[in-house]
This record gives sequence, C-alpha cells and structure tokens, in this order.
Amino acid sequence: MDDALNAASNHQVRVAEFLDRFGRERNLTLPPLSPEGVGSVQRGSAVVTIHVLADKNILLLLARITEQPKLDEVRARRLLTMSFLETGDAAFALHPQTGDLFLRILRGLDGLDYEEFEDLLDSIAKTADRWDDKLGAELA
Repeated sequence: MDDALNAASNHQVRVAEFLDRFGRERNLTLPPLSPEGVGSVQRGSAVVTIHVLADKNILLLLARITEQPKLDEVRARRLLTMSFLETGDAAFALHPQTGDLFLRILRGLDGLDYEEFEDLLDSIAKTADRWDDKLGAELA
C-alpha cells in the first residue's frame, strides 16, 4: 500500500474512532462510520452527516437546513451576513445539484484530534438545530 492510501485509511479509522467515542460519551447509539467514510449524528432537530473525504484529506460536516429555499437578494444577503456573524465554524451553502440549503464545515484531516472533532460536531449541530426550523419556515 503506498503512503497516500495508507494515510487515507488511517484518517478514516481515526474519525471512526472519534465518532464512536462521541457516541459513548453521550450514551448515544450511533451507527458506525460506513466503509465509504460517512456517518451521522442527530442533535435536536438537526442531523449532521460526517464525510471523511480521505482522498482529498478533508473532513466535511453537513447539516441540511431546508430544501430549495426561495432566495431573493435580501434573503441571500441575510444568509451571508449570518454566516459571517452567527454560525461559528460553519457557513451556509447551497448544494450545487439539489439547491438545498446546508450548514457546512470543512477541515483538513491532518492534525485533527478528538477535542477538535467534538467541538466541530457540537458547533454545527447546535447551530443547525437553532436555525433549521426558523429558516425552513422563513425561506419556504
């Protein structure tokens, strides 16, 4: 196995261990990270999907806020401003194929430790739980 494949495999194993620990520490029964590097956590009304994009050396956390929001210039500007001021490590983004509104966090996998993983996952889950119902109704 070459170094790149070995590193990618190690990243996926490490994030799988982080997800397992996250669940154990909260008495949650979480499905394990899939062989494709995808997992999920529900916190409140928010469902956060975890994607280990090992070939790109990226951890991607996504939480869908609403399906195909109706955005005009005022609403789009508000989302951008909220991304800057109110979403912590996360940012609002439109899915390029579906047009659904997500919160997302991207982070390189190198140097990622459990405490940072936990912080990122808590941050996106709390932010998504705060905004999903409110923005879903506002942007319908």
